[in-house]
Amino acid sequence: MDTFNRSSSISLIFDQILIMGKKITPYKDSKLNKKEQVEQMFDTISENYDGLNRVISFGIDVKWRKKVIDLVEATAPNAVLDIATGTGDLAISLAQTEAREIIGLDISGGMLAVGRKKIAAKNLSDKIKMVQADSEDLPFEDDHFDAITVAFGVRNFENLEKGLAEIYRTLKPNGIFVVLETSVPTKFPFKQGYKFYSTTLLPVIGKLFSKDKVAYSYLSESAASFPYGEEFNNILRKIGFINVEDKPQTFGVATIYTASKE
Repeated sequence: MDTFNRSSSISLIFDQILIMGKKITPYKDSKLNKKEQVEQMFDTISENYDGLNRVISFGIDVKWRKKVIDLVEATAPNAVLDIATGTGDLAISLAQTEAREIIGLDISGGMLAVGRKKIAAKNLSDKIKMVQADSEDLPFEDDHFDAITVAFGVRNFENLEKGLAEIYRTLKPNGIFVVLETSVPTKFPFKQGYKFYSTTLLPVIGKLFSKDKVAYSYLSESAASFPYGEEFNNILRKIGFINVEDKPQTFGVATIYTASKE
């Protein structure tokens, strides 16, 4: 059994080294940089993104987001920023906190347009502001937000450390940073099941129901290549974050990370 576990661990590490060596972008033949490609991709899939997400995650992502909200709410924030907000699901849920300022930021105008409609339908337009901007060049002053969240967005940063440094800059001392991101299960049979689902079923579902035939292949590849667990913890520490913790969710298919700033 020990030999099997060691072999599985070595295999997983080797697979990740191979994947991490590749630059993962949505459109491999495009001359646009990753940031521009991501914006184009999300603009294209914005109209059916929410419904397809529920199908792909079997609705479990709602439970994960609820945990993120609970972590933020416990700190009683006044100003909250949700980066890579997409159509605003997390920003809308953050309205249940006592925060007076809630900003949802995204690079995709298409996703934000869908989000604004949802916010208006819930009569939250006065409480939630949607901003189109680059997550690696945040248009906010230093030490501004009590809480910053990112759900399934950090893997789309063109320069991960630059984006995290911007988050660190705009977070208040003692503020909380919460990340919800995909990760890869390490134990049998969840590792094997996840690999089959993410590399085989997910792209097929995306091609059947999405206008963009390559979008969900990219989302699968980018999820597999993203550093997770202690590797991501160490990147957060390198930026300067403290009290870094990771909490694997649902057999390790996603992870919630928390960190703060001195």
